[in-house]
Amino acid sequence: MVPRIGLGLAALGRPAYITAGRAGDLPDRSVAGLAARTFTMLDAAYDAGIRYFDAARSYGRAEEFLGAWLAERGVPDAVAGSKWGYRYTGDWRLDAEHQEIKEHSLAMFTTQLAETRAFLGDRLALYQVHSLTTDSGPLDDPELLAALAGLRAQGVIAGITTSGPGQADTLRRALEATVDGQPVFSTAQVTWNLLEPSAGPAAAEAAGAGWAILIKEALANGRLAAGGDPAGPPAELAALADAQGVAVDAIAIAAALANPWASVVLSGAVTPGQLESNLGALAVTEMPRLDLAEPPAAYWSARSGRPWQ
Repeated sequence: MVPRIGLGLAALGRPAYITAGRAGDLPDRSVAGLAARTFTMLDAAYDAGIRYFDAARSYGRAEEFLGAWLAERGVPDAVAGSKWGYRYTGDWRLDAEHQEIKEHSLAMFTTQLAETRAFLGDRLALYQVHSLTTDSGPLDDPELLAALAGLRAQGVIAGITTSGPGQADTLRRALEATVDGQPVFSTAQVTWNLLEPSAGPAAAEAAGAGWAILIKEALANGRLAAGGDPAGPPAELAALADAQGVAVDAIAIAAALANPWASVVLSGAVTPGQLESNLGALAVTEMPRLDLAEPPAAYWSARSGRPWQ
């Protein structure tokens, strides 16, 4: 059991990511600079009561930074999760042709699990298939499913993460994955936000089957935060934030927390101020339903066009 807000390291472990404002938020994106900022954010999050920390093999050096922090701080109740299936190829450059490459093979799982273990050791509690889709391979690969099911004997939970307009189909297929009559997966990390809530019904089904559901991208990569969209936040969101006395990002995260099926909502904050603002969600006392949804295909098309910066 962990508190309902966690900290994701997607924007901290590598110099380029798809959120806006990185030059101002992270003026020093050298390895040493991002290592120091990651330690600052992990300290701030832990002091605020956050206990779940989310990394991935493709998040640059996020696992390395998280593992070093866990070793140095020695905090026994911090929970580390990570993901396999993408390889970081950015070479610490903003202008790399590809920042990450996807491969959902048994060989990739075996290689990346060893790499993750080298950084996180026995602190690894959750290992997830990164951006699983119905056609990316694992759900049709008995050997790979058996290897994933074998994580349970190592004390590690096997999970999935989902992205794209087909999240619901992926979740429902993953619910059916079994080895020797036992479910392979027991967690899912889904993209859900006020602009893209389409995964909600399938996430509710998974939660009803006993899965823990984590929400990522609750701020839509900054579109639901102040300054994250040139057009400004949706008027309804801004009005509710003013009425509640919090920032718009806090309302967006409160909306995610209001889903009865949601176990943990990840903050992607990269500054202590952003984290404090995100945590304002816990003070939101009334969360009416907001209908800001975009067509999923349009949302994901716009997301795929965001520049790495």
